[in-house]
Amino acid sequence: MIILVGYATVEGQTRKIADAVATAVEARGDRALLFDITSGGEYAVAHPEAAILCAPVHAARYPAAFSGFVRQEASWLNSVPSAFVSVSLLIRSEFEEEREEAMHFPDALISESGWRPAMIHHAAGALRYTEYDFFKRWIIRRMAEVENAPTDVSRDHEFTDWSLLTRFVGDFLAAAKA
Repeated sequence: MIILVGYATVEGQTRKIADAVATAVEARGDRALLFDITSGGEYAVAHPEAAILCAPVHAARYPAAFSGFVRQEASWLNSVPSAFVSVSLLIRSEFEEEREEAMHFPDALISESGWRPAMIHHAAGALRYTEYDFFKRWIIRRMAEVENAPTDVSRDHEFTDWSLLTRFVGDFLAAAKA
């Protein structure tokens, strides 16, 4: 199968996740078309037969370009097997209510776009302290303290469970081919 692996990224972790998805697709003998949705380019190079889209949540929203793409392509996305990887730090929170909130981030996107992904995976993102400016690093560090998340600003902290992500891709491909 030819699988479109479309993504939008803000700080780079979702791009890394999309790369891992594409690698997992190709490791199973399928072809992955890695596509940066925010580029405005065309993805229909080889008529994808399925799609896995990946996007981060910031301030309880997905990037506007990603939401616009999903609205525009909902009809096509619903005509092929499709899945969604929602990336959020809240999914790893120690507070149940925050994890529950993260589980529902895709609801508004799905409701407003009409897209009905067959599967949804919630991936934890990363704290990219080394890439933040002084003010953002200070704010994020304070928030991390409340969450009991790492506060060492001299390095980045990644929370994505790569083996769980790879398993999700395998499950999606198995279902898409059934």
